[in-house]
Amino acid sequence: EDRTMTSKSKHFDISQLPSLKEGMTIEDEAMKRRKTCRFIEEAGRVLKLPRVAVSTAEVFFHRFYAKHSFNDHERFEVAVACIVLAAKTEESPRKLNNVIDECYKLKLRGIQAGRLSAAPGSGQASPFTALDPKSKDFAQLKQRILLLERVILHTIGFELSIDHPYKFLVELIKKLVYSRKVEYIKPTNLPGNQLTSKLLNELVQNAMNFANDSMQTCLCLQFPPKEIAVATVYLAGNFAKVRPVGAPEKDWLDILGNPDVESLASVCLQIIELIVDRKGVDRDAFQKIKAEINRLKSTRGGDDAGKQPPGLSDGPDPKRRRLD
Repeated sequence: EDRTMTSKSKHFDISQLPSLKEGMTIEDEAMKRRKTCRFIEEAGRVLKLPRVAVSTAEVFFHRFYAKHSFNDHERFEVAVACIVLAAKTEESPRKLNNVIDECYKLKLRGIQAGRLSAAPGSGQASPFTALDPKSKDFAQLKQRILLLERVILHTIGFELSIDHPYKFLVELIKKLVYSRKVEYIKPTNLPGNQLTSKLLNELVQNAMNFANDSMQTCLCLQFPPKEIAVATVYLAGNFAKVRPVGAPEKDWLDILGNPDVESLASVCLQIIELIVDRKGVDRDAFQKIKAEINRLKSTRGGDDAGKQPPGLSDGPDPKRRRLD
């Protein structure tokens, strides 16, 4: 059986995930991904990794568990190996001992706070005891991480150059703002340059946040980064109370280049589902966005779909290189 998972696997059927085929519920499978990705993000902050390295680690993690069951490999150790590999891939390497030490302390705090459970049979004397870097347990954990790094490499087919939604969403937002395709729904008294700057910054920040949120789901298995980027721009605009210039005759699909409505809706709804129950989230705003998505599906679902969004370049980032 082919055990590789690469970006060529577009529109991945999540019903084929190994853990689900072994009887795990889709909710439990999604929860394990979400919790472990939050762990990877927190570890990235502690290790002072650039955001792109954290996102690459999350993509590696999702691709690994697209071909392996959560029952076969301890997800904490896979996450650590993904962080080590992604840090090197994104030219921000960290010392292995330091990564293991910081990740283990982070896991320990999670266990003590009740956010994480200790893995049975992980070779640790006690889940509440910090590891001595000179101990046998540390040496064994280090060997398991090194082995998993190689397993991950084979699983992802040595495809280390990962395109993320970030560059695409920035290109698209700049195109929309500078060509005056979008405007705030409520008029503002800001001068032209300040208004443009505010609009650009707010849309980029919102879209970046939604793109970061998407990394906690398996959206990177289901859709190419450009389609995720378009969906984050749509969400960002609606959340910032921005509309297409010429609305209601023109809607978001018109200015986004008539993307596939079903794909747009799927990405948006999966991101909303992830974040809507967070503390402090404006639930009413997201309910309105969901209603608008459903309206688009019912009125525009049969339109010409799948066109290239405006302002998006083809091909991988020329600055990025594949590492062998």
